[in-house]
Amino acid sequence: MLYLWIKAGHVVAIIAWMAAMLYLPRLFVYHAALPAGSAQGETFKVMERRLAKAIMTPAMIATWVLGLALAWMSGAYTQGWLHAKFALVLALSGLHGWFSRLVKDFAADRNTRSPTFYRVINEVPTLLMILVVILVIVKPF
Repeated sequence: MLYLWIKAGHVVAIIAWMAAMLYLPRLFVYHAALPAGSAQGETFKVMERRLAKAIMTPAMIATWVLGLALAWMSGAYTQGWLHAKFALVLALSGLHGWFSRLVKDFAADRNTRSPTFYRVINEVPTLLMILVVILVIVKPF
């Protein structure tokens, strides 16, 4: 029964993490289109910081902790599909770190990228998520 509770928590954490990872670059799209120091820009700074610190980072930590517990409890850590998933989640975690850096850059009015750049970057977490879901459901190897 504990395994199922951990699994449920893992799924909830993933949903929260992915929601933040998909929404934050969308905020960057709109923020990048504004002049530095504008009232709207200051609002975006607050939204970005709160999303990153209150939702995105805690959800990532919970995803990792609960996911590693599941891998250990189930013995799946020996399976190839989980190794591939682990690599993709590492990539997603690296993207998370970069997004966190971008939040700091926007907060200091140091953004140098266009809204179009962030529209493209917004698709990367989606692609990683699709690949992870395929690995978890299909377990191709």
